[in-house]
Amino acid sequence: MIFRNHFIIAIAALALFVEFDVSAYAQIKSPESPQQMADFSLSGFAERGKKSWDLTGKQADIATEVIKLKNIESNLYGDRENMKLTADRGDFDRLKGSLHLEEDVVITTSSGARLTTNSLDWDRKEQLVTTPDMVNIVKDDVIINGLGGRANTEFNKVDLEKDVKVQINNSPLPGSPKREKIEITCDGPLEVDYQNNLAVFRNKVNVQTQDGVIESDIMDVYFSSDKSSKKEQRDGQTASEFSGSKIDKIVARGNVKITRGQNVSFSEQAVYAAEARKITLTGRPKLVIYSTEGFDASLGN
Repeated sequence: MIFRNHFIIAIAALALFVEFDVSAYAQIKSPESPQQMADFSLSGFAERGKKSWDLTGKQADIATEVIKLKNIESNLYGDRENMKLTADRGDFDRLKGSLHLEEDVVITTSSGARLTTNSLDWDRKEQLVTTPDMVNIVKDDVIINGLGGRANTEFNKVDLEKDVKVQINNSPLPGSPKREKIEITCDGPLEVDYQNNLAVFRNKVNVQTQDGVIESDIMDVYFSSDKSSKKEQRDGQTASEFSGSKIDKIVARGNVKITRGQNVSFSEQAVYAAEARKITLTGRPKLVIYSTEGFDASLGN
């Protein structure tokens, strides 16, 4: 009879959560009242029994379908990347399986990326995290800022909506002891594909390098791939292939304008090879050269 009573109590506790995920379980500790608990713990599992996510919090209010939490910590376990989410407070919708975080929201990944923002929504079913607020992302020597963002839970693709600014401390060029600082801005959006070492900037793109300024409608920035990083293992997971701080090449497309000192060039497309520090113009190139002899020369068609 005692065993039967304990079994019924356990089933009643789980019934709160099976509505959104039959593979989830909850632990409740130190109840302060019928509608609150001191500690809250919840986990979800994939089809083969592998843990896919977990969630813990303090002082949970479970009076409604939306559970209010404080001091939240959540872990998302992917095939290639793990993510840890923390926040001061948030709401968990147990029917939809969604999590809303607020105040001092931080995401860290097993490959070393760190994202901070003021609020964040995690959609478990769509495997997406999104925010309408300012986002700051730091990975290796790249700092990314923008308003509004979304990322998949593997964190290999990240999009920022507008007002984008990227600062890169590029690896030193051959024969140079100093790192090259590069700043890229655009109206947005920015699409970052960490897995393929590619960032795509759109609308009023501006690149400031030590060689000059590149402007265009769209810009593809390719980063060098460090083969050794692909073999690196962290916490049993394969680290992201994005090497982070060394630009391989920049492809500018649409209304391209390049300013180097007082010389200006125009074209439909330009390719900047970072290591060679060489720019190739294609698509009706035009070059305007400033002459110290007292006249300007314009070349092109």
